This record gives sequence, structure tokens and C-alpha cells, in this order.
Amino acid sequence: MARSTKVAKARQLNAALSLLQRHIALPEAVQHLSRRFHLSERQAYRYLQAASELDRPVEVTEVTVPVTLKLPPSTVKHLRKYARRRGLTMGAIVTTALSAFLKRHG
Repeated sequence: MARSTKVAKARQLNAALSLLQRHIALPEAVQHLSRRFHLSERQAYRYLQAASELDRPVEVTEVTVPVTLKLPPSTVKHLRKYARRRGLTMGAIVTTALSAFLKRHG
């Protein structure tokens, strides 16, 4: 069986959170998630456990594709440092920066 993608996991977590916020009983919520997403009951229960620790829905991001970039070492050093401080991935930072650039110059 294939692993879930990040997008699928985010959708499943958000569905679990929605069930919890609607105060659906745990056994019923497990059954609902299991049927809706074709999960085992154990997997559904784990999504409900993880969702119980959330205070808001998780972002469902667009599927990504790998891209290779050549950057000066000093830029990479600053990017890594910034990413660590902010708790972000370098890909998320580059995506945000390029999206802003393309909106202005697209």
C-alpha cells in the first residue's frame, strides 16, 4: 500500500479536527474517517489523536516537484540560517520569495 502524500495527510488531519470540533463520538469519528479516506481504523484513530493536539486546521499545500538551483554559497548559508531561525524549510522560503517576485513581475 502506498504512503499518504503530505497533501492527503493534511486533508485527513483537517477532517479529523472537524469531527472533533463537532463533538462526534470517537468510535463514530473513527468509522467516518476510515470509510471516507479508506484508512484502517488504527490509522483513523491516529489521525484523531494528532488532530486533538491542533488548535487550527493545517495548511493544505500544493503538491511540489523537486528543482535543482545553483546559488552562491553565501546565499545558501544565509538561507539555511534564516530557515533554522524561523522553523521553515528552504523550499518554503524560496517558494514564498519566488511567488512574490512573480506576482510583481509576472
